This record gives sequence, structure tokens and C-alpha cells, in this order.
Amino acid sequence: MKVIIVGCGRVGAHLAGLLDAEGHEVTILDNDAYSFRRLSPTFGGTAQLGNGIDQEALKRAGIETADAFVVVTQGDNRNIMAAQIAKYIFNVPRVVCRIYDPLRQELYQALGLESICPTVVFADMLKEKLLGKV
Repeated sequence: MKVIIVGCGRVGAHLAGLLDAEGHEVTILDNDAYSFRRLSPTFGGTAQLGNGIDQEALKRAGIETADAFVVVTQGDNRNIMAAQIAKYIFNVPRVVCRIYDPLRQELYQALGLESICPTVVFADMLKEKLLGKV
């Protein structure tokens, strides 16, 4: 599978390594070259400087033939915009974005964007741990 990941923070770099180790074709974009230090030394994919909402940068990353697109930058607005560009302009079959704000996540899921809200996921995990259900 050809995957583009936008955001080379801890999550993006780790996901890139996992997918690369499984043999997927991975390109990771970040607008800060220093972020690529987080990638494993064995990472065999492509690390490219670029902004996930810049259509030319996305084209250079191969979005026109991508099977999946993941956006995990620190900004909800940027993540939402990049996900919409991937889904509605480039017709990427699978698009997933991280949204920190639970209210925004509900809204964008209602509009058809597949998203994960770590705020909700982690709160649920903490509740389970506190109540002894794990």
C-alpha cells in the first residue's frame, strides 16, 4: 500500500516505521527537516519537506497515486484541511486524521472525515484503568 503521512512528530514517525517495516511504500512530509530525526535509522521510505495543505508538495509526495493518507500534525485546522484536500481533491481512498478537540471530531466525522481523537481515547483508557476494568 502506498501511504502518505503528514507530520513527523512522535506518532507520525512511529507509524511510518511500523508501515515501512511491513513493506508498505511510505512517504512522510513535515515542514521542519529537524523532525525527520525521529525516524528510525532503518526507515526505508521517503522523508520530504513539505506542508500537508500545499497541493504541489502533496503531488511531489505522490498523492495522486496514494492508497492512504494520514495527517497527524499538532494543529486540528491543518489536519482537517489536509484531510479534506486528500479526500475531496485528490480522491485518496483512505484518509484518516487526528483531531484533538472532541467537538470538532464529532462535527468532521458527521461530514465524512475519518478521524481519531486522542483526547477521547486517552480519557476512556484512564476511566477504564481507574474503574479497574483493564
